[in-house]
Amino acid sequence: MTSPSNDTPPILMLKSEITSLKEAAHRTGKSVRTIQRWCARFGIGRQSGNGAPMEVSDIALEMVMHGDEVALDLLRAGDRRHPRVKRYYDHLGILIEDGPK
Repeated sequence: MTSPSNDTPPILMLKSEITSLKEAAHRTGKSVRTIQRWCARFGIGRQSGNGAPMEVSDIALEMVMHGDEVALDLLRAGDRRHPRVKRYYDHLGILIEDGPK
């Protein structure tokens, strides 16, 4: 899997799709430092400002764990209903929301 470039759009996350670094590490069995590196490398997390907690996309984290760059690119493009993306929502038991109107 490749790192996102500076012109790559971020993964937009809804509240129901976000987890903390600590919870992401616990769920994956990886260290917090590894999750931080994945957030930087794959653009699967966000931090609203200095000192703010890192928020991780549950969906994108699962895609990274499975090495599914195609699904990650579809999610980044906002295509949550694509079958390749939807299967991760189903797997995690997260309902697909269309976001705020």
